[in-house]
Amino acid sequence: MNKTLIVVGIIVLIIIILYSTFKGAFNTMVTKSQDTEAKWASVESQYQRRNDLYNSVVKVIQGSAEFERGTLRDVIEARARATSVTVDPTKLTPESIQQFQQAQDQFSSAFSRLLVVAERYPTLQTTQQFRDFQTQIEGTENRINKSRDDFNLSVQDYNTYIKRFPSNFMAGMFGFSDKGYFRSNPGSENPPNIDFNMNSNSAVPDTSR
Repeated sequence: MNKTLIVVGIIVLIIIILYSTFKGAFNTMVTKSQDTEAKWASVESQYQRRNDLYNSVVKVIQGSAEFERGTLRDVIEARARATSVTVDPTKLTPESIQQFQQAQDQFSSAFSRLLVVAERYPTLQTTQQFRDFQTQIEGTENRINKSRDDFNLSVQDYNTYIKRFPSNFMAGMFGFSDKGYFRSNPGSENPPNIDFNMNSNSAVPDTSR
């Protein structure tokens, strides 16, 4: 009888230990995953802020009948592609992050070329939208970089945890997989230095981030 109770007690103890281990690991993975989703929401918000700034300038240029239609068309098409690429926050895979980043970078590159062409039209640069853009874009780029850094740190914390023993076994059981990082382009750590001054000899740099 005593041996039976001892065996039962050991089994119950093992079950309690396993339950506590699995519960703790599962809850930790959920918490870390939720943090990456929250950080991703901040990234999207900052990109949307930048796109809104871009759009305000595009609308001004669209009203200029003499402006080069081809350059403007490229920007509008790139903007359409960028806004069509969305990422499910519960599926932040490396592939989905890369696709989102590529679409945003293509939009930024097209817009950068648009700004170069806009230098030929000084009347456009005197509009309030251009002045607002010049004032706000650097701060917006800085916020994008900050939110992307925060997201990458959160992803690193999550990915590291699910790869450690014994969490790696439980991650596979519960469907927790690696999340993707933002991969910076060369020079993307520096905000763009956009100058609308027609007397400036410097070229408008690429605003792709």
